[in-house]
Amino acid sequence: MMTDKQTQIDIIRVANMLADAARPIALTYFRRGGQQLENKLADGFDPVTIADKAIESKMRDILAQERPDDGILGEEFDPVVGRSGLTWVLDPIDGTRSFISGAPTWGVLIGVDAGQGPVLGIIDQPFTQERYYGGFGQAHLMHHGAKQPLKTRPCAKLGDAVLFSTMPQIGDVAETQAFDRVAAQVKLTRFGIDCYAYALLALGQIDLVIEAGLNAYDIQGPIGVVEGAGGLVTDWQGKPAHGGGQVIAAGCLEVHAQALEILNG
Repeated sequence: MMTDKQTQIDIIRVANMLADAARPIALTYFRRGGQQLENKLADGFDPVTIADKAIESKMRDILAQERPDDGILGEEFDPVVGRSGLTWVLDPIDGTRSFISGAPTWGVLIGVDAGQGPVLGIIDQPFTQERYYGGFGQAHLMHHGAKQPLKTRPCAKLGDAVLFSTMPQIGDVAETQAFDRVAAQVKLTRFGIDCYAYALLALGQIDLVIEAGLNAYDIQGPIGVVEGAGGLVTDWQGKPAHGGGQVIAAGCLEVHAQALEILNG
C-alpha cells in the first residue's frame, strides 16, 4: 500500500504523539519498586507490568481519536481491525525483564504496517530520552532536542562483526545451535539488551542481531528503524520478517549473507 505525502506527515505526527505519551507513564514506574507483575507463562517467566498496560491503553486512546480508521496490533490487548489498510503495531515496553530490573535497555516500540511490513518504525527509550526513527526515506536519532542521522556501518567479514541477541538460548535447541555457529565466527557476542540492540545496529555501533521466537510487535518497530538506516532485516531464510519468528538484522548485505549461510548449516 502506498501512502500520499500528507498521510505520511500525519502518520509521523501521530507516531511521535504515541511515543511522547508513553514516556511519562513508563518513567512513573521505572526504578520505583513495588511494581505489580503478572506472569504470562505457566512454566516460565514472561512478566507484564501495570506500565505495559497503561502505555498501550493510552496509545490506543490516541489512535482512536487521531487515526480511527487504522488497525491496531498490540501486545497487551485484542487486535483492532481497521479500514484504511494501515495497522499500528505496538509493544508498550519491549524488554520488560530489563524494565523491572532497572536496566535502561527496554524501549517503546511503534510500527506502522501498510500490508507488506512496516513503513515507519520507532524505538523510544524514555529514560535516556533517545528516540530512534526510521521511515519514509528518513532515519534519525532525537536526543535532548538534537537530531543526528542514523546509518548502519559496513562490515565485509563476519570475523569483524559484533553480534547481539537477547538471551544465549535462541529459541529451541536447533535454533540455539545455529546461533552458536555464527557466534563462534564473529569478533564479539553480547546478550541482554532487548530492542536496544536494533537501535545500536541503526546507529552503526554493531553489525548483527539474531533472534528467534519473536512476535510481530517485537520486530516491526525495529525493522522500520534498521531499514531506514540502510540495514536489512529478514528471517533465517532471507524472507520478510515482519510477522516475527526467526529474525536476523544486519548493517550490510555482506555480513548478512555470511551469517545466513552459517545459520542454515
